[in-house]
Amino acid sequence: MEMTFQPILDDAKKRPIVIAGPCSAESEEQVLSTARELAKDGRVDLFRAGIWKPRTRPNSFEGVGTIGLKWLKKVKEETGLKTTTEVANKDHVFEALKHQVDVLWLGARTTVNPFSVQEVADALEGVDIPVIVKNPINPDLKLWIGAIERIYKAGITRIAVIHRGFSHHGQTKYRNVPRWEIPIELKREFPDLPIICDNSHICGRRDTLQKVAQKALDLNFDGLMTEVHPDPDNAWSDAKQQITPATYSQLITDLILRKESTDDPVFVNHLEHLRHEIDEIDDELINILSQRMKISEAIGEYKKENNIAILQSARWGEILNRSVAKGKVKGLSEDFMNVIWMAIHQESINHQVKIMNAKAKGVEK
Repeated sequence: MEMTFQPILDDAKKRPIVIAGPCSAESEEQVLSTARELAKDGRVDLFRAGIWKPRTRPNSFEGVGTIGLKWLKKVKEETGLKTTTEVANKDHVFEALKHQVDVLWLGARTTVNPFSVQEVADALEGVDIPVIVKNPINPDLKLWIGAIERIYKAGITRIAVIHRGFSHHGQTKYRNVPRWEIPIELKREFPDLPIICDNSHICGRRDTLQKVAQKALDLNFDGLMTEVHPDPDNAWSDAKQQITPATYSQLITDLILRKESTDDPVFVNHLEHLRHEIDEIDDELINILSQRMKISEAIGEYKKENNIAILQSARWGEILNRSVAKGKVKGLSEDFMNVIWMAIHQESINHQVKIMNAKAKGVEK
């Protein structure tokens, strides 16, 4: 499905798009005091606050509900800030529109469910309002694109997405692992689709917010969504990842906004030279990998002739451990080496399986 997206802000060239506010609207005073401080800063484009909160367990705080929309309306009237909140069903959409919320967003738990996305899309039919779509909980690019398509088919063209990271089993330094390659691939498919990084939900803690925000901008993301609370330690939800307006102001000040490109001929010529070197190395890598797979096929034939199983766990463990250790010496991360060698190993297995299946059926190579 071919899609063309329009800017979600009136200033089409605005970068970064800055979205900030509390995880949850807790009281009128909490919402307004946060908004007043953010408005003073002068760099916030959208004031965010969760009105309905989808929680993992039923007895957690699930949002103040519709009354919080009245507080968002007061934010607009008093500070001039535009507002945004999460919607998960048609009733949320109708209530948010009735209270003149400027931008709606779909949360990760909604994006993961096509039925819920379609319900929101149906409620938006014929409405001209920007919509932001968070990535689904699981790292599924097609599911993310599907949600965007459903909103687009409802007639919404002012669409952006939020990268908030993905659920991950096991220990990690992130609340939700970034998997940067997924939003990067989304941007490759849809170059005019704005991508906003939710550093709060990726980090889950305050001390790494700056680092993740800077990485997002270094990757040419279009904006940031950060949770800001006047008293973070006593927030009713996600206390560990929220920061005060003053801390947030410093975070934004310290960010380095890099240019997307330049016409400087010296820079362009040198960059092209370096890229040419990379292209040559890439060609060499492809040739080497092709040679490796030919040897894997020969190993597969030899195993078949001697009735030996394809997978040799001990040998694979040796290869992986040795490669990771060598990569570390060369400045390559363990995560990178694991991903690369898992992919190479799987391709080697696929080649050996193909050889064995062909031989078993009496098919010539």
